[in-house]
Amino acid sequence: MSPKIRPRIVSVLAVVAITSAAVAQSGVSAATAPFAPFEQWKSAILAGDAAALRSLYSTDPPAQVSIKGANYNADADVNFWIALKPRSMKVEVVRNEVRHGHISYIFRAQVQPFSGPEINITDDQAWQQQGDRWLLIGVERTDAPRLKQPANMKKDIYPANVDAHGEIREAEERAAAGHKRLLLVFGANWCFDCHVLDLAFQRPDLAPILAENYEVVHVDIGPDGKKNADLVSQFEIPLDRGVPALAVAESDGRLVVSQKNGEFEDARGLTPEVLRQFLEKWKPVTQSSHS
Repeated sequence: MSPKIRPRIVSVLAVVAITSAAVAQSGVSAATAPFAPFEQWKSAILAGDAAALRSLYSTDPPAQVSIKGANYNADADVNFWIALKPRSMKVEVVRNEVRHGHISYIFRAQVQPFSGPEINITDDQAWQQQGDRWLLIGVERTDAPRLKQPANMKKDIYPANVDAHGEIREAEERAAAGHKRLLLVFGANWCFDCHVLDLAFQRPDLAPILAENYEVVHVDIGPDGKKNADLVSQFEIPLDRGVPALAVAESDGRLVVSQKNGEFEDARGLTPEVLRQFLEKWKPVTQSSHS
């Protein structure tokens, strides 16, 4: 999950209060409560109304749009959706909650254009209240993702009560006995891309490589990115590049490699081949490798 979108935001308390009131009135949980601004956004797309759609993107601050790691303005997102000319859009909401003072709305969409094949899209939207309106301040869109996208983010990949230091020590012992390396996955449960990566590591083409060569340890950075700061420093993880971030270490804890450029922070846009190449490249060096 990238830290690139750092918009100017309204008061966290104000957003929480507004969101809580809306949920209370609806009588449903925040995860399932309909979010009216998103429904307006979706309706504008289905109606092909570019002006109405554009009006839902913030101009102050300007909405930031990220597509495959590249940054664009709101017009790029508007033009993309209008050009699809969708006949229908089936939406599955992954997250609808307050994050860092704005509404984080992540959804998976199956879009059926009037002509052409169905398109699968994952969209990560950040909505902010400005005056009496909710506007999009950030979008991270992935078109036709190659990796499986989670239907929800309920899995507790990073349990809050786990001692990462103890887990690493235990993993080192297992790695030494099994002639493996450690694969440290820094992230947090709030990170959508961490859930994507977790699913990817369960693929039948990747899971055997992990099982044979690595002891995997998930290192929680917490809700504010400050948890396990000593491990972040020890394994040279640049959190400003986003999570998930990976490090490979020998069974004695010596660092082999750590990602420096946020290579996996946009896991939702990666291919299985990229993950396989990483795991194959950094698996333990065997005697046969030298012969």
